Amino acid sequence: MVNIFVELSKYVILTLMVIYTFYCFFLIRARSRKARAHSLVRQLLLIVLLDTDAFLVLLLKQREPKVLVIYAGMMVFFMAIQILYRWLYRKASFLLLNNMCMLLSIGFIMQTRLSSDDALRQLLIAAASSGACLLIPVVIQKLKFFRNLTWLYALLGIGLLAMVYLLALDTNGAKLSLFGLQPSEFVKIIFVFFMASLLYRNASFPRVVLAALVAGVHILLLVMSVDLGSALIYFVTFLILVYISSRKKRYLLIGIAGGSGFSVAAYRMFAHVRVRVTAFLDPMTVYENEGYQVVQSLFAIGTGGWFGMGLYQGAPYLIPFVSSDCIFSAVCEELGVIFGVCLILVCMNFFLMIGNISLEIRNPFYKLVAIGLGIEYVIQVFLNIGGVIKFIPLTGVTLPLVSYGGSSILSTIVMIGIIQGLYIMREDEDEEMERLRR
Repeated sequence: MVNIFVELSKYVILTLMVIYTFYCFFLIRARSRKARAHSLVRQLLLIVLLDTDAFLVLLLKQREPKVLVIYAGMMVFFMAIQILYRWLYRKASFLLLNNMCMLLSIGFIMQTRLSSDDALRQLLIAAASSGACLLIPVVIQKLKFFRNLTWLYALLGIGLLAMVYLLALDTNGAKLSLFGLQPSEFVKIIFVFFMASLLYRNASFPRVVLAALVAGVHILLLVMSVDLGSALIYFVTFLILVYISSRKKRYLLIGIAGGSGFSVAAYRMFAHVRVRVTAFLDPMTVYENEGYQVVQSLFAIGTGGWFGMGLYQGAPYLIPFVSSDCIFSAVCEELGVIFGVCLILVCMNFFLMIGNISLEIRNPFYKLVAIGLGIEYVIQVFLNIGGVIKFIPLTGVTLPLVSYGGSSILSTIVMIGIIQGLYIMREDEDEEMERLRR
């Protein structure tokens, strides 16, 4: 009977996810306030139903009270964050908030399936982070001096990355964590504020050179710490922000050429990079060593097929670092490739919302901040999913809000708080323009 329920539940979960994804894109185009409000409520109902179905399966399979604790805690957390945002910020983007809850839900489901202890820890971090970040939108609205802290951002970012290089312990060939946190996750937000502060007035050649020098120091410290995935995120963010602020294609071309040269140099300098490239080019020839993670990831996705094996019907634990690096493979194996595609679409909807917000912000500094944060988010999603499907070499970055990792969760929720503040600011600007027209 339990196996029949598990088999049926995977189709219910998939159907709920497909409907939720449809509403994501419907809400972008919906103009009627009433239609938007009804669709947002339906999205919340879909999240609750999906979580209830999935956690019922997990409870039947694990038979542990901790599963109920995680489910109850998750429901209380989602209810609290939805109520608090509606109470404190009536003009917030609730589609963005719903997407955050959906992505966190998928993460909690898969982490509970893999390790209920990790899931509980992840839930506590997410709840504490969301509570602490509730003040960010009002800070963004009220404080106007962020654009003037250019060199404080540079010094703070470089200082934190230098501390990681000098003090962090080596973990799997890389220096990532310091005092239980991964500073590069937070410095990437500071880095966007530095770039926006330096370039929003003008993007003259001397300013672009200054930006390149400071960005180069950030990237060099990450490379020396062998945090190459983060280094790539910083580099792409720098390149696109310089191009957007200057509108000069030659900077983009020079950056691409320099990045290509650096990639070749990194391949020759770091054995870690050569291992990843070898595993990418032909993982089956090195299956027992370098290619094992990639091959197991591809096996998991292929085994799941379109509709998945069902929760607890697959073997995601065979994939090394599955809860952090390869969570997307576990999702596809047990919930299906169609579910995985919907997950990608929700992430893209997340990015489109940030893009829409940035296009309508009038303040040039905050416009660049929104664009930079959106770029970092979408590049991180691309690097994670692209690596596990063998589209690009594995980089070791997490899938935001879904993968296990406290620093990743906290930094992404901080980013969402900043975007919400910018969205509310844009809504206030629109109201003011409408009032002046009258």
